[in-house]
Amino acid sequence: MNSLLLLFVRWDVHPTLFTFGPVEIRYYGLMWALALGISAYIFSNLIKREGYSDKMFDSIFWYGVLSTIIGARLGHCLFYDPGYYLTHPVEILYIHQGGLASHGAAVGLLVGLWLFSRKNKMPYMWSLDRIAIAVCIAGALVRIGNLMNSEIYGEATSLPWGFVFVRAGETVPMHPTQIYEALAYLILFVVLCWMYYRKDVARKRPGVMFGIFLIALFGFRFFVEFIKNPQEEFERGMLLDMGQWLSVPFVILGVVILYRAFKRPAKELSKKTK
Repeated sequence: MNSLLLLFVRWDVHPTLFTFGPVEIRYYGLMWALALGISAYIFSNLIKREGYSDKMFDSIFWYGVLSTIIGARLGHCLFYDPGYYLTHPVEILYIHQGGLASHGAAVGLLVGLWLFSRKNKMPYMWSLDRIAIAVCIAGALVRIGNLMNSEIYGEATSLPWGFVFVRAGETVPMHPTQIYEALAYLILFVVLCWMYYRKDVARKRPGVMFGIFLIALFGFRFFVEFIKNPQEEFERGMLLDMGQWLSVPFVILGVVILYRAFKRPAKELSKKTK
């Protein structure tokens, strides 16, 4: 058995990058910071490319960041352990203790961008099509943060790229589903960039990019959950786990948006369009 384990990756990375006095910098927090920073940089370039002001970028950045973090925290508390947090509501604020849900982040971002679009009198789909590009990078970085925390991994595997998550107490190789998801999100990022920069799909057919984003991202999330370990005890024995149930509405929404986008005639763009 020990000789077989040499074929796999022995993952024993400490989740803390470094400490400075009472301050502890963890990889997970660093990945979240990078996710927000890189997403902001990408979206800033999109805004400038289309001739909008920095003031609009500042507005959508704060709407996006705050709504994402609030949604991710509320999603974790209310989707995965509502009984505890509804009886201990103050602990919902203890975000430093960890606990963020990607589905909650998605809901929060949808609400935040709706508020932004309403305030700035911008088409809602304009915001959604473009934020999808940035979200792919953010999602990939957050999953790398999960890898550094040795959390949210898959079931046992005999494949040569299996990870033995030592700090999680595992002794056999498991599917590194964090890496699977990160790679899938990066591929989706490339596809959306190609659609935006080379085909100008965002302006020709509003909604197509966001529809594809929802179907691809949450569709992959649905299927990868089949090889993931349950995140909470109540998920054991369920036909579909919580992550899958929460992914289904987003996939359906993506199909509806995509159908409506193709049902409308494509917009004609002038030669001056960048």
